[in-house]
Amino acid sequence: MSGYILCQTKKAQRPYFIENISMNIYSIEELCYYLYHNLYLADHTVFNEELCNWLRDELELVHLAAKLKQNLERNVSVEEMIYPVFKEINYLTYEEMKGFNSRIVTYGKEKAAVRQKRKGDALTENGMYVNAIRVYQKLLEREDLSEQRKGFAASVRYNLGCAYSYLFQMEKAQECFLEAYREAHSKDALKAYIIAYSSVHDKTDYDKVMEELKVDEELKKDIKEEIRQSLKAFESVPEEKTDEKNLDALLERLMKDYHRSTGS
Repeated sequence: MSGYILCQTKKAQRPYFIENISMNIYSIEELCYYLYHNLYLADHTVFNEELCNWLRDELELVHLAAKLKQNLERNVSVEEMIYPVFKEINYLTYEEMKGFNSRIVTYGKEKAAVRQKRKGDALTENGMYVNAIRVYQKLLEREDLSEQRKGFAASVRYNLGCAYSYLFQMEKAQECFLEAYREAHSKDALKAYIIAYSSVHDKTDYDKVMEELKVDEELKKDIKEEIRQSLKAFESVPEEKTDEKNLDALLERLMKDYHRSTGS
């Protein structure tokens, strides 16, 4: 497998829409690429009757479509849905397939809560922040959350805070980071909380919260440096020149990015 996708089979005229990350695919290779890189997003939004029909009608992969449809009717595991897709073409090298198989085996042994967290993480990595937030929130409502490993709930709250921060919802982000810090006393959570707090409060409140949380001098220095670097990076981003010719295109791109990140 390489960085680009070289199609060996027919390309569809009508794409298949992958709801999880708002993406169209046109070939079996692109489906393999998606599954290989997004194992934790391989759910009913990917494997469904619509996919079977698309494989049959658009790609003329009749046997694969029939196999997947049969598996859907049998309500088999995600692992059993994935293997037939990769067996259809030689998409991965032998070594890559061994590694992927190892990941699938690990996936099959994981608890449902762990899978859900990894799903939220995968959505965040793909820029689908609102969908990720929904997954994290639902996960935090689980009754068996206390049965997970120590610090698991705190890590979910921390990642939820990150997703909120990427949407610039800093009030909600700081709440999540603070809860994560109170649960696990993680330095990363404390740092994230203070940075989020500083973005929506003045210096007086910032100094007060630093004192209340008894932040040591070393961490204070780290936080100030991180804020300084963030501001420096922001200032160094060149302002995109806009005029009547490209304004519509810019607005269209921004709107598409917004809808993609919110899953709308």
